[in-house]
Amino acid sequence: MQAPRIVYRWPYVYSFSMASKPKKHRLGPQLRVYLSPNDHLGPGKADIMELIAKTGSIVAAGKAMDMSYRRAWLLVDTLNNMFKTPLVTKTKGGKGGGGGAELTALGKDVLKRYRNMEKKTAKAIAGDLKALLKAGRT
Repeated sequence: MQAPRIVYRWPYVYSFSMASKPKKHRLGPQLRVYLSPNDHLGPGKADIMELIAKTGSIVAAGKAMDMSYRRAWLLVDTLNNMFKTPLVTKTKGGKGGGGGAELTALGKDVLKRYRNMEKKTAKAIAGDLKALLKAGRT
């Protein structure tokens, strides 16, 4: 198998492999908070929660993240099973329209706290990150 090729375009890094389409990665810190050995909250789950809050739809949130509905739904299902109560509620579609989705009060709180932790992390390591990026090859 051929090794992945990496292309840098600030502020993202794209990695390519023969088996998949390009993946976009943010440069800098990516916070992943483990709530148990098997459950973590990271940037992807936070992003889909934020997009569901904005669009009111799992389908639209998935499309915005360039993922299938099934993958988006599985992320939401994982999120809902990580906590005592769901973070996202879904409404079933019916005649004349599709369903929808929205963050629960707990979902909004979890997203707010995660984004706050991201900001604090970025601020705490800003000097070291700047030095690493300056010393990097790009």
